[in-house]
Amino acid sequence: MMDKPLATPPEIDKLIHEPARLQIMANLYVVEEADFTYLMRQTGLTWGNLSSHLSKLEEASYIDVIKGYKGKRPHTMLRLTGKGRTAFETYRQQMLGMLAELPSGE
Repeated sequence: MMDKPLATPPEIDKLIHEPARLQIMANLYVVEEADFTYLMRQTGLTWGNLSSHLSKLEEASYIDVIKGYKGKRPHTMLRLTGKGRTAFETYRQQMLGMLAELPSGE
């Protein structure tokens, strides 16, 4: 029996594909916006690591970073941009399609 060759995988967005950024994007995808502390707790990333990944996503215009104050304390809110939401949806569909093509392990 000849196995059907797998289709060539699509060119995935490597910016999103990195595990920490994938977690950030997935968390922001399901909420309207989130604050920095919430994302830090959800992802388990350190302050510096999360900040670095957010900078890369902001440079790509995938997220908006809104800095302000809550009382006298600095407060950072984050949300996906339209471009970021579209990029994540495309990434998600590509991954689902690629995984659906895999034969079952049975």
